[in-house]
Amino acid sequence: MNEASKAPWHLWVIGVVSLLWNAVGANDYFQTRTRNMDYLGSMGFTDEALAYIDSFPIWADVAWAFGVWGAVAGSILLLLRSRFAVIAFALSLAGAILSNLYPFISEPPEIMQSSVATIMSLVIIGIAIALLLYARRMAGTGVLR
Repeated sequence: MNEASKAPWHLWVIGVVSLLWNAVGANDYFQTRTRNMDYLGSMGFTDEALAYIDSFPIWADVAWAFGVWGAVAGSILLLLRSRFAVIAFALSLAGAILSNLYPFISEPPEIMQSSVATIMSLVIIGIAIALLLYARRMAGTGVLR
């Protein structure tokens, strides 16, 4: 095994931290889609916000799912040192961008128009970009096979 193909220590750190981060997103997706009212209430969701989420067009729902589950898959594939992590993170980024675009072309309720919601959307997209770039770099150096 040559030096370039050995997994650097940061791959494990980024892989584990990204999996934990993306598990939070997966939990949010799952709790929202299964209508866990205790969770949704603790997040401050109103009936109006839930009705808005339920009215998402199919493309926004699919994009949200790709964003969330692509990120989880990408993190797992990164830890498995699979080059397919790049594809999973690319799908995740596309899903994150598309699903976060919908509130800008629709009329979301007040809770979804806050500066915190906008900042969180930008953070999610920023992290998705960083994970895709990192996976591409690791694939390029031969760490991901």
